[in-house]
Amino acid sequence: MEIALIGYGAMGRLIADLAENKNHELAVVIDESDAGLSAEELSEKLKNIDVVIDFSVAEAVQRNIEACLMANIPLVEGTTGWNAERETIKKLVAEKNGAFVFGANFSIGVNLFYKITNYASELISKFEDYEAFIEEQHHSRKRDAPSGTALKLKEIVAVNIGKDFSVSATRAGNIPGTHRVGFDGNADQILLEHVARSREGFAAGAILAAEWIVGKKGFYEFTDVMEEIISKMKPQINTDGHR
Repeated sequence: MEIALIGYGAMGRLIADLAENKNHELAVVIDESDAGLSAEELSEKLKNIDVVIDFSVAEAVQRNIEACLMANIPLVEGTTGWNAERETIKKLVAEKNGAFVFGANFSIGVNLFYKITNYASELISKFEDYEAFIEEQHHSRKRDAPSGTALKLKEIVAVNIGKDFSVSATRAGNIPGTHRVGFDGNADQILLEHVARSREGFAAGAILAAEWIVGKKGFYEFTDVMEEIISKMKPQINTDGHR
């Protein structure tokens, strides 16, 4: 694929390296020097690209999707902090028959963690003694707090546990990302934890999403990508009941 990157910070550079290792071509880079571009001007720079991956800033997300829709190019959105605009962007993608996939977190491990959290919260909801809580930690440069991942975890837990619960955020040093989902009871505590060792997992997931979205139309979450991949991995059962 020919890929355009919007945002060329630490994540952008990592995506560029991994993409080239997978024989994709980094054809266009949009960085801070292009911050003043209009959607029309940006769309001109993106012509003839197969897919755009955006890890820039929340304030630029709507401009970036408008530019990709004008250029008829799918967009992988890795920026967080734009959730208030979600319905507006979803409607825009539908009206223009575009292709958009976003994720609160593109880590494959985190997306497996979502499924584990869903199962655990459904199970624990049957026992009223337990109260839920969520904690997250990130490096001090991360702007949004709580993180998009923590808010997604809250959304998952809240489906099963109706009682309100807290979400706490810590910003310090160079923490790549830690998320905990806890269930505290009278006699004990159950704690689920995901710890990111590096940003490579996020970059690999973003490239996976880019490979997946090319040729599709619609508004997707990265969980949709993972669901399709996991469903294809399920072992086949023979008619005699054996795998």
